[in-house]
Amino acid sequence: MEPRPDCGEESYEGHGRLKGKCAVITGADSGIGRAVAIAYAREGADVLISYLSEHEDAEDTATYVEKAGRRAVLVSGDISSPQHCRDIVAKAVEEFGRIDVLVNNAAYQMTRETLEDVPDEEWDHTIATNLSAMFHLCKAALPHMGEGSSIIGSSSVNSDNPNPTLAPYAATKAAIANLTASLAQMLGERGIRVNSVAPGPIWTPLIPSTMEPDKVEQFGSNTPLGRPGQPVELAPVYVLLASDEGSYVSGARVAVTGGRPIL
Repeated sequence: MEPRPDCGEESYEGHGRLKGKCAVITGADSGIGRAVAIAYAREGADVLISYLSEHEDAEDTATYVEKAGRRAVLVSGDISSPQHCRDIVAKAVEEFGRIDVLVNNAAYQMTRETLEDVPDEEWDHTIATNLSAMFHLCKAALPHMGEGSSIIGSSSVNSDNPNPTLAPYAATKAAIANLTASLAQMLGERGIRVNSVAPGPIWTPLIPSTMEPDKVEQFGSNTPLGRPGQPVELAPVYVLLASDEGSYVSGARVAVTGGRPIL
């Protein structure tokens, strides 16, 4: 990508906020997931890097985790498969013994100008990847999460201000925010916090791979800050929600949108 997204490779500095924690992050090979993996490692966490098939990118992320002195575990596969979601959790428990932080970040989107243009299988795949995977991962992980643990979903500014050309994606992001609110109430008595982050236009590989070139050129320019965000600009929010400093933050949807309102 030109320009290359800033995932914090050179810019993020850790301060021990996640010392000793074990985290699972889906879609951690690139974009926001990569930035979160780098930040978590520099804050002291071991990280399981879940990704689809971009082996070189995932290995590069793992290198940064290991340079920070933390363990990196790589698991490739398609999270639209419920069994693969369970396999991710099983691998994390095998390697770490528990899960302290679960970040449901991996997502699929495709721009379509009309509803008739959306293939049935694309609708089903978007729901399975973005929403059902969160259900299956949370369900499998909960027996291995103790008091003080944190679940974080990646919602979107599209959750309440949907782009009509991203209708399936936007619908899943609204559902993630809603499911997060339900889980926060359901799991509070266990001492497990559940929150979501709602990014605005963030410069990640998902953008040029799913949008027309003219839209890519203007991407993020209509925000109040006048530019797209960089993945590293999301990382501090994910760190806060995973850390003990966020001990009374649960059921929240935190906007990182460059000024676009989330109501």
